Amino acid sequence: MNESSATPKEKNCDRRCDSCPERSSCSDSGAIKIASRMSRIKHKILVGSGKGGTGKSTIAANLAVTLKRRGYRVGLLDADITGPDIPKLLGIEDIHLHSGPEGIEPADAEGVKVVSMALLLESKNSAVVWRGPMKAAAIKQFLSDVNWGDLDFFIVDLPPGTSDEPLSLVQLIPDLSGALVVTTPQGVALLDSRKAVTMFQDMGVPVLGMIENMSWLSCPRCGEKIEIFRRGNGEAAAKELGVDFLGAIPMDPEVGSLAEQGLAFAGRETKAQEAFDAIVSKVLEKLLPHLQGTEN
Repeated sequence: MNESSATPKEKNCDRRCDSCPERSSCSDSGAIKIASRMSRIKHKILVGSGKGGTGKSTIAANLAVTLKRRGYRVGLLDADITGPDIPKLLGIEDIHLHSGPEGIEPADAEGVKVVSMALLLESKNSAVVWRGPMKAAAIKQFLSDVNWGDLDFFIVDLPPGTSDEPLSLVQLIPDLSGALVVTTPQGVALLDSRKAVTMFQDMGVPVLGMIENMSWLSCPRCGEKIEIFRRGNGEAAAKELGVDFLGAIPMDPEVGSLAEQGLAFAGRETKAQEAFDAIVSKVLEKLLPHLQGTEN
């Protein structure tokens, strides 16, 4: 294969297609389409955990809704091809994606543009039984063929693990702003969350920080903090790994109740909301330093 017909991957391409002198001879039209779509998005954030059960999708969904409520234009990609939960969390399970003149049109959830494999399946019970290459192809299509438009923030909810989907997304999305790693206090979750941090660091993705979810439970009768797991493990792990600890979110039964109804807890009176708002402000301060001290 000669140089002119080599794909971006084979040329160690940086995916900045708009400024590439070899764009006209590039064989990867998908990469060019992705670069064009992504060039209209200011900040691209991956949300991962390394394992399931940490509430990562809940964090991703509420991050997107919170940013929208603060006046930003936001898109949310559910990159968990075989276990997509975002539509359930945001109450759009009955919506199906359709094509328009500019490509696949995202669904709307509280003003957030959302794309998920769940919105393409025949029923809620349909299983996606695919090997890695097919999942990678679906992710590539979600990036290249969806009409994301002009966005301030693009949030990507990663599936558990440190293999196919995260690798594909890091390789495909140019100029990633960084990654958020969600953990819970127990040792098993921290074991895998540490691996997620290492994965992002090894791939050159800035780690914006770690979030400890389900950190404690407030007694519904007296308000006393009940530490089901040993609290503070997430902060200690972040310090050891050399990344910022963004905050701890309590285990809040109201959050679970809202999620069952397809409602985000963002902007609603919950014990988790105050802690989460502070975390979002810290993320914004990292990405938009000029806002430091202006967010509440």
